[in-house]
This record gives sequence, C-alpha cells and structure tokens, in this order.
Amino acid sequence: MSEIRNTLNALYASRSTQHLGNDPLSFCHRYLDPADQEIVAVIASSFAYGSVVIILRTLEAIFAEMGSSPRNYVERFDPKDGLRIFSGFKHRFNDGRDLCALLWGMRQILEQSGSIQSFFLRGHNNADKDISGSLNRYSSAVLALDYVKIFGAKEIPSDSYFAFLFPAPVSGSACKRLCMFLRWMVRPADGVDLGLWNGVSPAQLIIPVDTHISRISRYLGLTSRKVADWRMAQEITAALRLFDASDPVKYDFSLAHLGISDGCDGKNSTRCTSCPIAEICAQNQTK
Repeated sequence: MSEIRNTLNALYASRSTQHLGNDPLSFCHRYLDPADQEIVAVIASSFAYGSVVIILRTLEAIFAEMGSSPRNYVERFDPKDGLRIFSGFKHRFNDGRDLCALLWGMRQILEQSGSIQSFFLRGHNNADKDISGSLNRYSSAVLALDYVKIFGAKEIPSDSYFAFLFPAPVSGSACKRLCMFLRWMVRPADGVDLGLWNGVSPAQLIIPVDTHISRISRYLGLTSRKVADWRMAQEITAALRLFDASDPVKYDFSLAHLGISDGCDGKNSTRCTSCPIAEICAQNQTK
C-alpha cells in the first residue's frame, strides 16, 4: 500500500501547466474574480464530455460571447436574446436551447441564492459520508427551476438534452461532470483546483469517473467493477481514502491526464514503459 501511496503522491506533485492547458478547468483560471470563476466552472464542467479538442473549442466559443465577466453576463442574461445568439450552438447532444437553459437557470439561482454555492448548500448535509444526497437534491432543484422562457412550456421537452447536464446518483449515473465541478470548487487551491467553496468538506467528494479514470483505476486495483457508474465512483474513492482520507480526490487530475494528455490507453507498450505508474500498474505487468 505504501508503494501505491508514494507513486500517487509523486504523480500528484508532477501536475503541470501543460496538463492544465489541456483541461476545461483552464477556463476558470482565465478570470481573477471568484464570482466569475464559479460561473465559468458550471459551464465548463457541463460541456466537458466528448473529445478534449471539441470540448475546448466549444468552451472557447461560449466564453468569447460572454465577454470579460461571465457573472455579469449571466446576471443580465435575456432568454430571447440568448436563443437568437446561440441559435447555431451545438455540442454533441446539446443545442442552443440547452445552453440558454443553463444560463437562464444560473440567473435564477443567483437571484434566489446569490451564488451557486449558496444554492447547492440548501440541499447539502455536512454529516453525510459523501455528496450522494447533496447531488441528488442539487440536480433536482436545478431541473425544477422555471424554463418556460426557453422551452415555451413548463416541462422540459423530450427532444432537449438539458437534463443530461444534471444527472443524479440515484439514477446510477457516475455524475462525472458534476463531481468534477465540485472538485474544482471544494478542493483547496493548489494551482489546479480553485478552493472557492468552504461549505463542503473535500473528504465528502467523489472522484469524477470517465473512461480514463475507470480504466486506470482497474489497472491499479482501485476497483473491480466493470461499469463506470456511481457505485464504481464510490468504490474508487473509498480506495483513495486509504491514502488521503481528508482529500481523496486530489489524485483525480493527475490520474485522468495520464489518459487525456499523456496518451495512456493500455495498448501502447512503448508508452507504458515510461509511464510514471508503470511499477504499480497491473496492465504494464502483463506486457
């Protein structure tokens, strides 16, 4: 166990600006005002699915339109103007209506609670072991806001993928993007994560599970599960708590970028031999 801990801690220490530049979190670092960073984090994490090239291109287009203060843009957001401006927007499943619903929902949240954190904390319990219940309540509360000005009806239409942006653990989803958003907000500022929120404990966070984290975690023996769902996310996080109980998801960024930035796919034997986790990786031992 000490070998895995030492390797993971060394990997955490090796994070680089190159890795950050290849991550949607980099958009948050473009702004100095925490109020702007919080808004940017919601948007950047929401569309962080698909290839990283497409993700970064999508976010560049959104934030170019929002100008120097995304917080001010959201506070003044007008649904009619937004639907016109973003009529051609498309990011895989999501279209301009979904983006406008996100912006309109955030405006309502700010008007009701003053910040995304305050809105989230309405459904958060510090006594809970993890953020399962909090995410269930948060997603439900966001989807229950009034989107009539976007969709023209009280119900979110069946041809919209807006609800895809706010999954919930109760459905079994790994909730990767929401867990990533919380990691950015909650973990202490360390040059990568922002540490903007103080109402949620880092110990309650669950690791954001994507294809990279699920595969690499199996290589390291952190999970035996095959399906990248909420139970896998909890299992991986429980394993990581053995190495840092107060901050288990600190390892997420560096582990994920073994795949995102460094090209780990479990197939390239040349790359595997120089991988920083090669000595503890079961996949490497079979080569």
